[in-house]
Amino acid sequence: MALKATIHRIQFQIADMDRHYYADHTLTVARHPSETDERMMVRLLAFALHANEALAFGRGVSTEDEPDLWQKDLTGAIDLWIQLGQPDEKAIRRACGRAGRVILYTYSGHGAEIWWEQVAGKCATLDNLSVIDIPPASVQALASLAAKGMTLSCTVQDGEVRMTSPEASVEVELAVRKQPRTRR
Repeated sequence: MALKATIHRIQFQIADMDRHYYADHTLTVARHPSETDERMMVRLLAFALHANEALAFGRGVSTEDEPDLWQKDLTGAIDLWIQLGQPDEKAIRRACGRAGRVILYTYSGHGAEIWWEQVAGKCATLDNLSVIDIPPASVQALASLAAKGMTLSCTVQDGEVRMTSPEASVEVELAVRKQPRTRR
C-alpha cells in the first residue's frame, strides 16, 4: 500500500518590509512521504520570501517538470521558478530557459557546498539564476516549528529573516552563492 501525503494547514502572516509586502495566507501544504520536515519548512520559507497573490506550490517532489514554487503571469508564462535542493546542470538550464527568473535554495550543508563547486562554473552564464544557501542550523531550527497545524509569521527586514510560531522564534541565515547579472 502506498503511503499518502501528510496534510499541513498553515495560517501564515508575512511582513516583508524590504519588498513592502504585508499579507496573511491560509495554506494547505501536502508533504510527500519522502519529504522531511526540514524540506517542507524550507518550502514555506521560500514561499514567505517571494509571496504574492500569483505564487503557487508545484505538484510536489515526485514531479520533475515543475518547481517547488512558481509564479506565472496572466498568459501562463513562468515569471519565477523556485527549486529546492541540488538539481543537475541540465535541469537548471531547462528551468532558466522556461522562466524569467530562477531561484535555487540549497539547505544540506557540506553536500550543498560540494554540489555548488561542481556546477558553479557551468551556471556562471545563466543570467536569470540565483542560488541561495540556508545553513543546516537554520534549517534544523525551522524544522522544530513544523506541525500539522501551524500558525507562523515571517518578518523580513534589511535582509534579516525571522520565522516565528507561538512557541518559538527562529533567525534564518541566507547565504547568496549566485545573483543574477544586472542588465544594462
